[in-house]
Amino acid sequence: MASQELLDCLNEILKHEWTGVAQYSQASFILEGVWREVYASKFEGDAKESFGHARLIGDKIAALGGVPVATRNEIKQSKDLREVLEFSLAFEAKAVEMYTQALELAESNRALVVFLEDILVDEQDGVDEYTKLLRDAPAQTAATRDSARKSG
Repeated sequence: MASQELLDCLNEILKHEWTGVAQYSQASFILEGVWREVYASKFEGDAKESFGHARLIGDKIAALGGVPVATRNEIKQSKDLREVLEFSLAFEAKAVEMYTQALELAESNRALVVFLEDILVDEQDGVDEYTKLLRDAPAQTAATRDSARKSG
């Protein structure tokens, strides 16, 4: 059986992944405008990835003798694409931090370390992807639209 500290850490990760399912799904639902077609499917894919991670982590918690949580944290939502991308980057960065902490707690269990490292790679890929997207993300705020109308 794993330490209670490790189980608690994994349950915090599970809550975070459940939050990702909801937050990314909500973003895919409410995103509007010209970029909806591109980004709605991206957010839907990220929600599926979070669900996959939640499934893996929940199964691992149970295998280690713990009880997986069925709760999530509060989601962040916006119709502004840039803001959603910023939320997403922060979400992925937090996941990297959480998995890194779990790795430190699991260091004596090599198989668990490899398991967590595999998911950590996905999370770091998410950080990298959102970082690149934010370099030139269109802003869809009312102020930007109004400014464009006045100059055009």
